[in-house]
Amino acid sequence: MSSTTRSSRLLAGLMAGSGVLHFAVPAAFDSTVPRILPGRARTWTYASGAVELALAAGLVHPRTRRAAARATAAFFVGVFPANVQMAVDWRDRPRPQRAAALARLPVQLPLVLWARGVARDARPSRTEGRRCGASR
Repeated sequence: MSSTTRSSRLLAGLMAGSGVLHFAVPAAFDSTVPRILPGRARTWTYASGAVELALAAGLVHPRTRRAAARATAAFFVGVFPANVQMAVDWRDRPRPQRAAALARLPVQLPLVLWARGVARDARPSRTEGRRCGASR
């Protein structure tokens, strides 16, 4: 197995595991949903879990890997406000929980770079790079 395939599968496993957790223990994620978002936190938790599962599926397949990896990088950037919200909300919790919430913040950058690296190393799909309406 190439290092590119291994890296994409590891990233897919991380995304799938996190996606499953959003459905298995949603209350743990509800508190990280920024209050500024409209609707119920649980809806956002489930939506986020579904997106993570879809991204994981895309990362596994070579044809969709590049696009899924780019979308994963964007997803990591997009959920950063939830990590900030968690760090703010957990400032009065016991020290281990506060430390975990704060430790998540600098981890986002390596995750974004990892996903970008998977995208860079993935083969382009057959349709990528073609102009709209162009024939083969």
